[in-house]
Amino acid sequence: MQEYNDKRVLTSGRRSMLAFNKVVAGLTNLGISLMGSRVLAVRGRKSGEWRSNPVNLLTVDGQPYLVAPRGHVQWVRNLRASGEGTLRVGRKVETFRAEEVADADKPDVLRLYLKKWAWEVGAFFGDDVRADSSTERLLHIAPGVPVFKIHTA
Repeated sequence: MQEYNDKRVLTSGRRSMLAFNKVVAGLTNLGISLMGSRVLAVRGRKSGEWRSNPVNLLTVDGQPYLVAPRGHVQWVRNLRASGEGTLRVGRKVETFRAEEVADADKPDVLRLYLKKWAWEVGAFFGDDVRADSSTERLLHIAPGVPVFKIHTA
């Protein structure tokens, strides 16, 4: 069983995953969203420079969310510090404010995220976490998987 905590960061990835991320970001920049893909841009918490990363935007009952399957990575830390950013598909750019979701409120969002994108990000959750995992299991991993509710202007 993979250990999860509030400091979890998965930075290494297979070359195929890194190449896949570049392809997704490139297509999204051109205006082609793959299953909800967006290019997230957030100001760096130290440099103030804009940083971008491809993300999967999940909508639950009309509410958009960002989930960080790799844990507390740089874009998560930057978003916590700034509280806002942009999401882009092609020329369409939406400015948003982010609200971090409490661990107790994550299981339904994580379940839907895994249902939609396990084929892409399931390896980051470990072999024993799936869309049909128990609520208790999803609560166990919640501290290591940041989730943000997105509020657009």
